[in-house]
Amino acid sequence: MLKAICSSKELTDNSYYDCVSDLIGSEQVQELKNITHHVSTTRFQHCVNVSYYSYIVCRKFKLNARSAARAGLLHDLFFYDRKEYNASKIKGQASHSKKHSMEACANAAELTHITCLERDMIEKHMWPATRPMPRYKETYIITIIDKYCAVLEFCVPRVQRFIAGKTR
Repeated sequence: MLKAICSSKELTDNSYYDCVSDLIGSEQVQELKNITHHVSTTRFQHCVNVSYYSYIVCRKFKLNARSAARAGLLHDLFFYDRKEYNASKIKGQASHSKKHSMEACANAAELTHITCLERDMIEKHMWPATRPMPRYKETYIITIIDKYCAVLEFCVPRVQRFIAGKTR
């Protein structure tokens, strides 16, 4: 069963899945299931969350929802450990925010053809922490949705544990 955080919809049964079905089963994307992300989720689940909600918002505003879904799924397609990278960082070395965006973009381009729009979305999803500014409306949307999903991934499990503790 494939779902986004705070959604009850089965994602394999709707138009969203048509946009990402060729990517989601790939070995590289599936590897993300083994990496913890934002404390209580996996990098795979985070990417699905960003992908799905970016798709929904872009569709609502009649923007390129297909590219948003694809870029959202691939925006964190990197495999190094962020904590190790930051601990061993030397002067002049790119920040994690910049490095992982560029690495995810390179990995995405190895996996599939990415459009200029998708490249902008993946490379700049950490704006304003990184430069330059996004070129497209869809890039601003994925940037906002990425932060929104990070907050949900951090807070929702805590709220669920709190509620479960109250009902005992």
